[in-house]
Amino acid sequence: MKLYGYFRSSAAFRVRIALNLKGLDYEQSSIHLRKNEQRKNDYLALNPQGLVPTLEEDGELLTQSLAIIEYLEETHPEPPLLPVHPVARARVRSLAMAVACDIHPIDNLRVLRYLGKPLGHDDKAVESWFNHWIEVGFEGIERILAEDGESGLFCHGDQPTLADICLVPQVFNAQRYTSFNFEPFPTITRIFANCMKLEAFDRARPERQPDAE
Repeated sequence: MKLYGYFRSSAAFRVRIALNLKGLDYEQSSIHLRKNEQRKNDYLALNPQGLVPTLEEDGELLTQSLAIIEYLEETHPEPPLLPVHPVARARVRSLAMAVACDIHPIDNLRVLRYLGKPLGHDDKAVESWFNHWIEVGFEGIERILAEDGESGLFCHGDQPTLADICLVPQVFNAQRYTSFNFEPFPTITRIFANCMKLEAFDRARPERQPDAE
């Protein structure tokens, strides 16, 4: 397997965690987002969206982090990243999508860069935007995790799932600015700490990647 990604990309971070949890070996190829390498023709030939990650296996090219992780779940089912019961699976997918579909798309690098140029917002305004949408998303996630009785050491019970795989990179993103206040989110903070005790999560962290700057 070959993973095309960027050390700071939270979507690539998710796939690294999943690969590590599955115990799969993979090669990494860095696509430097700040240098716009994702828009070069050779990479667009692999991923026409010009996004990371892309996973290549046996000549097949897979894109979009959640689709890649579902593929890994189907082709390498142990250890499972989704519960057995359909309702539980839906809960885990819902928590994952709360991050991947509601928070991340409006807080990723290309959006933040567009807010600065060409829209002309200064760094403080961009930081305010970034923190606001994470806070709004975390408010709902925190309530679910704290109140519905399904959380344990992790987002769903005592084994990491797709929900944790999506949550952890978003917490890293929230840590980007020291102005973000984690005090209203004790359950998220606790689960994040439990995840980071696992080698699969720790080895996937951005600063431990070959292209880290």
